[in-house]
Amino acid sequence: MTDRLRDVYVVDAVRTPIGKYGGALSGVRPDDLAAGVLGALVSRTPDLDPARIDDVFFGDANAAGEDNRDVARMAVLLAGLPVTVPGTTVNRLCGSGMEAVIQAARAIAVGDASIAVAGGVESMSRAPWVVQKPERGFPAGHQQMYSTTLGWRMVNPRMPEEWTVALGEGAELLAERYGIDREAQDAFALASHRNAARAWADGLYDGEVVPVDGVELARDESIRDSTSPEALAKLKPVFRKNGSVTAGNSSPLNDGAAALLLVDEDGLRATGREPLARIGASAVTGIEPQYFGAGPVEAVRRALKKAGREPGDLHTVELNEAFAAQALACLSRLPGIDPAVVNPRGGAIAIGHPLGASGARLTGAVAHQLAAAGSGTGLATLCIGVGQGIALVLER
Repeated sequence: MTDRLRDVYVVDAVRTPIGKYGGALSGVRPDDLAAGVLGALVSRTPDLDPARIDDVFFGDANAAGEDNRDVARMAVLLAGLPVTVPGTTVNRLCGSGMEAVIQAARAIAVGDASIAVAGGVESMSRAPWVVQKPERGFPAGHQQMYSTTLGWRMVNPRMPEEWTVALGEGAELLAERYGIDREAQDAFALASHRNAARAWADGLYDGEVVPVDGVELARDESIRDSTSPEALAKLKPVFRKNGSVTAGNSSPLNDGAAALLLVDEDGLRATGREPLARIGASAVTGIEPQYFGAGPVEAVRRALKKAGREPGDLHTVELNEAFAAQALACLSRLPGIDPAVVNPRGGAIAIGHPLGASGARLTGAVAHQLAAAGSGTGLATLCIGVGQGIALVLER
């Protein structure tokens, strides 16, 4: 431990292109996805001796299949890093990748580490089905199988029913509470696709996205360049007969991974590089589970207060778009944030939302955007199932 907290810098951040469910990355194991971004990240800093990495933190929301047995440690071994480099896997559902960044930054800030990698991974395509063990041996009847891809399963009967609604129903509740109509949601979704397509066309992701070995995937697979207000309007609501939440204004199911290299001053000298950004304040908060989508609101307020910043100070914001209704509900309660700086290169509705990776993707995106701007304050934030919010402020 040190007598004072150390500054923590983001030296680099990479991610895979995000694959759609059953798409280009569905044949790649999650531990291989994690190993790929870890190896790519380290190779981009040739002056760094990999043996100097003190720890690797990876977020993973599922961990029920090939990502079991501590996927962070598996990634270290599969990437060919020295066996002396440890790894730990963390789970805060959709906030797991950001939680990994926060934990890695905290370890560096207090002096427990000088150089660390933080990231996240998810393969929703390869999430397995699971069967509970019977309460007694040799049952004669059929056993129920559960998909681990997304959402509630094997729910504790003591949980109130209103807490365990489907995630999309939670978005409907927010649309209802904050008066967010279908047209506003579809317009938000359309902007996400257009911003993402434009960012790729302009080469804004060239320095951030790394290829996946053996896979030909040139960009994020869920982006729909040809979508239009008319096409989005034709889609039927998914969760309520007369609802407003559709597949078009929701994030899809995805596969992908992301990783960031974090260092203190000594670690920075060891890399021989200029940092992208500095890690600032963070916050996690809780909310009623059915209104999980509004979780970022209080987390953002607390993180900005800790950082001594106001919403109007933000140069860029990466707000995870689990649902358009959810993102719009958050923005309606954070009126000081300029909508023009939110998800300028597209959001999860277009890019995708591989659960455990998204928090790391968003943090890396903010760091790259601040580096491109040369200075400023950025914010990354996500809502989290079961009623939480997480937010992180970065500075340059």
